[in-house]
Amino acid sequence: MTRRDALPGAVRVFAPASVSNLGSGFDIFGLALESPGDEVVVRAAKGTGIVSLSMTGDGGRVPTDPARNAAALAVQGVMDRLGTDAGVAIEVRKGIPLASGLGGSAASAVAGAVAADALLGGSLDRPALLECAMIGERKGSGANHADNAAPSLAGGFVLVLPGQPPEMVALPTPADLVIAVTHPHTEVQTLEARMILGDTIPLAAGIQQWGNAAGLVAGLFTEDWELIARCLCDAVAEPVRSRLVPGFERVRASALEAGAVGAGLSGSGPTIFALCRGRGVAEQAAAAMAEAFREEAGLASDTVVSRVNEVGARILEITSR
Repeated sequence: MTRRDALPGAVRVFAPASVSNLGSGFDIFGLALESPGDEVVVRAAKGTGIVSLSMTGDGGRVPTDPARNAAALAVQGVMDRLGTDAGVAIEVRKGIPLASGLGGSAASAVAGAVAADALLGGSLDRPALLECAMIGERKGSGANHADNAAPSLAGGFVLVLPGQPPEMVALPTPADLVIAVTHPHTEVQTLEARMILGDTIPLAAGIQQWGNAAGLVAGLFTEDWELIARCLCDAVAEPVRSRLVPGFERVRASALEAGAVGAGLSGSGPTIFALCRGRGVAEQAAAAMAEAFREEAGLASDTVVSRVNEVGARILEITSR
């Protein structure tokens, strides 16, 4: 057993934002961005369990009750799995906008799980860390799917197989793939966006969705950009959820006009992503989407141009006791 006095005094972890669904992969596809991301610091503290929790970067909106906070719940999940009641203090630094569709609660939960495991001398593997992160993600966003948490943890373009526990399958990333992301200054709550979908879909929509999801996987493996473009179509969620995003159709069209391979809602929105070949095209697409949001909906936007983050969550700093 690792001696407590030999363990670190604090661990700081970064977990990146993610784009989920990616058109046809509702609840099963996700990819990690280089930025933005959340940071979580977990420190050794006197006492037992989670003795304190602080938040910055959230405007005072994220609960600091450990029983309602995604990062804290993930930390507690790690502690339960390791069978320890050691005292810890948690600091969450939000870098991902709230209710943006970029996997903010998942990133906080992932960073908390990785930091706690490192602080407490654990050696949990990725599947175990993902399960701990999902404890927090379920509370943070009401989601029971890992299409944000898995890429935030493991990096890359990920397929998450349905079931418990979730299973991650890494998909290949074409060498010249660059993602343009435009986040308008408005919010869509994940729970609301999920509730309006209902529980059933027409058979024709299901057949189209299954074919597109399979085609997107095939396109990634073969780097067939025409197939990728064809299969980035969402027949299930986006037609309903896009109504929550002012100017969606014009913004999406502007990305395609700028040369993007395909575009759509990131998660439940309001962020819109565009997959592009090359950074130059991605920069043009991001600018075009921001301009369209301004013209169509009077909304200012933040843009990110990123390659797929192949690393995922990473330890930034370990401090000795």
